[in-house]
Amino acid sequence: MQNNILIIGGKGLVGSTIHRILKDRNPNYNVLVGTRSPKDLKSEIKIDVNTPSSLEVVLSHHISLIILSVNDTDDNVLRFAIEHGIDYLDITKSTPALNRALQVVTSYPAFSSRIVFGSGWMGGIVPGLVKSSVSFTDTIDSVKLMVYYSIKDKAGESSAHFMAEHVATPFVRYENNQTIEIKHFLDSENYCFSFGLRNRQMYNFDTPDLYILNQIEKIPTVSVKMTYNSKIVTKILGWMQQYGIFKRMSLKTRRKVFGGSGDGDVSVFEVIIKATSGAKRVLVKSDKGQAELTALSAVLHTEALMNKSIATGKYFAHELYQSQELLKGLQGYPSITIKEI
Repeated sequence: MQNNILIIGGKGLVGSTIHRILKDRNPNYNVLVGTRSPKDLKSEIKIDVNTPSSLEVVLSHHISLIILSVNDTDDNVLRFAIEHGIDYLDITKSTPALNRALQVVTSYPAFSSRIVFGSGWMGGIVPGLVKSSVSFTDTIDSVKLMVYYSIKDKAGESSAHFMAEHVATPFVRYENNQTIEIKHFLDSENYCFSFGLRNRQMYNFDTPDLYILNQIEKIPTVSVKMTYNSKIVTKILGWMQQYGIFKRMSLKTRRKVFGGSGDGDVSVFEVIIKATSGAKRVLVKSDKGQAELTALSAVLHTEALMNKSIATGKYFAHELYQSQELLKGLQGYPSITIKEI
């Protein structure tokens, strides 16, 4: 198989980090960058995901895998990959966008690509961590994802735009396989994090893991909650949602609210698993922040596609791995700490 990989959005925060980690670990890979404004014509290709005709240039470079790290609202890249038999890895989808993309895949009766969605929290690794921590003979009753987000961390534009567009829109969590409609930053719950973060007020948060863990992994009860490193900011956002302020704001104003990005900070999340054998917690800390962990996850998914014999078809990222492969890959990276309790 040719090791020609194209990262569309490869100049963005996460895309450029994928490029760095991928080349450091796999110097034999030929990695190209798709961008609207190429400068180095040896390693960069002019591509605009909103202009399907711009994708035709991909064919002349004999690309075997496209990594999508920029929003593609109309799924033009997904369709192009399927129609031309090119493998595809997407780490960008929000829950609504993921559902639309799955419908696109379903509309093709047959295809010769590996289509992979790594569109959960931190590159879609949460379901893989759940599977790594519980015996295959065990039955999982519930999973709760608790996210600590630092406003000092680096953040890409797509994350800010997602929050701005969806903060006032209801989404669902699952309880005993029943959908419960909720909104971001409501339903406060106290939680004590590890890694010295202590007690935090946690609020509703939407990630594709809700859908994947319930609909794909058949876990009946799934929820996600998050908190900011600033307790004041967290309380203000909860208050704004409670009193309907987000709903009255323009999209432009909401983007300003969520559009800040710092210089970098630690990223932490914890996964609470309740199974027939008892309760377990998986604690994850990225010293270099969420962009580094998301990019590393994308690189691990890429290496699985390039190095393993995986049949054509549609996959969620965690389905690329056997047993504890994903967990071991994450643990082997110097800035990532994972503990199981």
